[in-house]
Amino acid sequence: MALKDITLGQFFPGSSPIHRLDPRAKLIALIVYIVALFLAVGWQTYLIAFLVLAAVVAVSTVKPRALLKGMKPVLFLLVFTAILNMFYTPGRELFHFWIFTMTYEGVARAFFMVIRILMLITATFLLTYTTSPLALTDGLEHLLSPLKKIRFPVHELAMIMSIALRFIPTLIEETDKIMSAQRARGADFDTGNLVQKAKALIPLLVPLFISAFRRADELATAMECRCYHGGEGRTRMKQLRYRPADALFILAALAVCVAVGVLAHFGW
Repeated sequence: MALKDITLGQFFPGSSPIHRLDPRAKLIALIVYIVALFLAVGWQTYLIAFLVLAAVVAVSTVKPRALLKGMKPVLFLLVFTAILNMFYTPGRELFHFWIFTMTYEGVARAFFMVIRILMLITATFLLTYTTSPLALTDGLEHLLSPLKKIRFPVHELAMIMSIALRFIPTLIEETDKIMSAQRARGADFDTGNLVQKAKALIPLLVPLFISAFRRADELATAMECRCYHGGEGRTRMKQLRYRPADALFILAALAVCVAVGVLAHFGW
């Protein structure tokens, strides 16, 4: 897997209806959609969730190839989850070898579990692809603002999330540069057993951590020079405002969740 395949935290600017939605509406819709995914039990409910997600992807103009590329880092998780569900779900025996027993129910559960994880990751990627880190941070801070009454550090939490999302692509690019420099000096990251590969990563991790700490120190110095002291008294250049399209998007997500819940109640 190439480092360029990791697309988490990247933002693809655009002018689609999904791009123009309020970040709070997209966050609420994502949470509701995730609830709907966990309510789904049969192929009918999963089909509804898939069709809704496919429609949103089509409207967002995000290329499916970009979404598929982002799935590569989680392939191991998907395979591992599928194997556990296939061999450790009781039911009618399909295949037996030594201490492993594959069941019909296990295969069905593994299939739906993988589909659920794929749709969940796709919906999350779609949020970050169509929402800038700054807008996403502002939306999260607005949604968590009631917690300020109990002195919860909402602004600081949103700031941490914004910085983390912002620096994921930067650190990936830095890692790629260090790996290229190490390969030019004869380093080999691809051959050998697991222990040898782990040892080969040490010359990569040391300069990467040094670079990350240096960037963090420079960012802290820059924030202090600009008299940053938290969220008190801060204003924003762009104020978030709900529009009719945002309300319709949230209502549509709620309708999908209710429909999936009702069908799941009847075993669909």
